[in-house]
Amino acid sequence: MKKQILPTLSLMAIGFLFVTGCKKDKAPAPPPPPTKTELIAKGPWKFDHAAIGTTDVSSQVNACFKDNIATFSATGNMELDEATIVCSPSYAGTYTWVFQSNETVLHLSAPIFTGGSSDFTLVSIDATNMVLSQVMTVSPYPPTTVTVTFKH
Repeated sequence: MKKQILPTLSLMAIGFLFVTGCKKDKAPAPPPPPTKTELIAKGPWKFDHAAIGTTDVSSQVNACFKDNIATFSATGNMELDEATIVCSPSYAGTYTWVFQSNETVLHLSAPIFTGGSSDFTLVSIDATNMVLSQVMTVSPYPPTTVTVTFKH
């Protein structure tokens, strides 16, 4: 009887090792998607185009705004560089920024567009595009929602 127990135990141990040793490891969890703060602070942003509804109005945007470069830091500062064409008055400088309303509003410490406000609706943001909208008042027109797209 002792002779039969030893081979049986050996076979059970080998079977256990085979079963547990052959289990496939789970694939590591994918990294979480970047946060909106990480996306906005990824690098400098530059004007791409502007629209009112489905109408592209980029040609009506002052050239001094089109070459501006906005660089956001994850710590809440935004540096606006006027680049080659400087607006008068200049909008260059350091601003503070924060997401509000569950990250649907981008609030700046001061307006950066003539006729605009300090608050932008964050339409979308990803690794290469940021789309903001804002109601702007530019005389002689009534207040109008303008959507502005920025690119890295």
